[in-house]
Amino acid sequence: MILYTLSPIFFFAAALILHILAKTLPQGLLLRIASWFSWMLSVFLLISTSFVIVDQESVGHLKRIYFADDLKPGQIIAKRNQKGPQAVILGPGFHFIPFVNLLYKVEEFGIIDIPDGTYGHLLAKDGAPLENQQYMARKWPDDTFDQMLDAEYFLKNGGQKGPQLSVLKPGSYRINRYLFDVDIYKALNVQAGEVAVIKSNVEEIENCPDQKKLTLDSSDKKQGTELSLPVVPVGCVGVWDMPLLPGRYYLNTEAYMPTLIQTRAQTWVYGGDYEKRLINLTVDESGKINQEVWTKQIEMPRGATDKAVIVMVEGWRVPLDIRAVVQIEPQNAPRVVASVGGLQEVEDRIVTPALRSIVRNIAGAPGRQVLDLINHRDTLETLVEEAIFLEGQKAGVTIKEIRFGDPVIPAALLVARQRQQLADQLDVTYERERIAQEKRINVEKSRATADQQTELVRAQIAVQIAEQQKLQAKLQGEGEKLRLQEIARGQLAQVEVLGQESAFQLAELEKVLKAATTNANIVKVPSIYVQGQGGGFEGAAAVLGASSLVQAISKKPQ
Repeated sequence: MILYTLSPIFFFAAALILHILAKTLPQGLLLRIASWFSWMLSVFLLISTSFVIVDQESVGHLKRIYFADDLKPGQIIAKRNQKGPQAVILGPGFHFIPFVNLLYKVEEFGIIDIPDGTYGHLLAKDGAPLENQQYMARKWPDDTFDQMLDAEYFLKNGGQKGPQLSVLKPGSYRINRYLFDVDIYKALNVQAGEVAVIKSNVEEIENCPDQKKLTLDSSDKKQGTELSLPVVPVGCVGVWDMPLLPGRYYLNTEAYMPTLIQTRAQTWVYGGDYEKRLINLTVDESGKINQEVWTKQIEMPRGATDKAVIVMVEGWRVPLDIRAVVQIEPQNAPRVVASVGGLQEVEDRIVTPALRSIVRNIAGAPGRQVLDLINHRDTLETLVEEAIFLEGQKAGVTIKEIRFGDPVIPAALLVARQRQQLADQLDVTYERERIAQEKRINVEKSRATADQQTELVRAQIAVQIAEQQKLQAKLQGEGEKLRLQEIARGQLAQVEVLGQESAFQLAELEKVLKAATTNANIVKVPSIYVQGQGGGFEGAAAVLGASSLVQAISKKPQ
């Protein structure tokens, strides 16, 4: 604050005091007091015109008004002993300068604050003129940067008029506002997954070469194309051959124009914007195949790069959706900017037109069939991928993958095939149903068999018993046969000894005795006395008497 502004108050107070003293004090004493007071007043006036106090948050600026030479034409900042804005500035606090308030106009300006994440762009109003073809003032040396902010040093050490290449980084600065104007801009932030390609409008180094020729690596069988691009070393005018990696940069965007390039792999989708005709096949209960025709408009998906590619195959228009995976390697980013301008330009000017042309040429080549888009999709994708790779490499773009979507085959071509497939499926269905019925029958049969398992076991056992009985009877018959044969041979021998009649009677007697043994009721007490003579069997017969058993045995057949 400038204290000489209090002098009118001081003069009014002094005049009031002298007026009071003139009425109360003697004349001689009054004159001495007036003389003493005038000396004090003179000293105060002298001091009040020779000092200023600058606020802590301000910068004092001086503008000479009286008793100095005029500025030369085109001069903005005055040198010593010149009128006009002065190069020197005043910092905070008390400053004693003789007659400063008489010779100068004193102004205060706030300090310059550059927030974090921004930079200050400087415009010098005075200094040496720019050279021919010079876009901006030369960059300040790093070791003298702070000194260049001093207007006197700036003007004496080659500071140039106009926009400055050097910028103010975040912080607070006390600078001469008569010399410099300051505009605040955002710093360049390069995020992860991207790089910044710089197109410089200024030349910072000497002996910059002409544009650089970039040659693709011919060792790759997919490459071998030469491109001459305006890429220059860092510090020269043009597109720098080295991009800026992720980070924060305080670059003067008036001098360095950044282009941010995504280096992550991106997926570009070409699809939609066509009409799809469909035929719906149905089967009724009788097995008859019916068909229904309808159309559907396919819109472009949200975020799609462009519409689907229309391929002409065998005279049919086949819409084909395509997905391309594209990536720009960091080292190739300058080539992209120099040759095309940006990722959007790469898409519009190189990849999209080339992709459409290559897909049409390969998919619609002579001898190609529509169904090849389904049956030989992998082969076609590989052919397109190899061809489009070279087109992308010309601009520094790596096309990593090409994939086809489901082609929209004309419905008329698919009807016969679909009907055949449906008929085949019906055959398979019917065959499976037959097999299922047979399995069901077998299951039912197995279930019924399980339910009758007890009876089946009994029958099986009965069969086994019958077989055993049959074998037993056979063996018994054979034994009986042998027994009878032995008996017959014995009877023959008996006949030879006893005679035929005696042998017959003996046999009868054995039967009678056997019958009497098994059934005692048939034996009766004889009522007739019989006496036999000789050696026959009359006595034995008489024992039985007139038994009915003997009669039955003795009775000869008629």
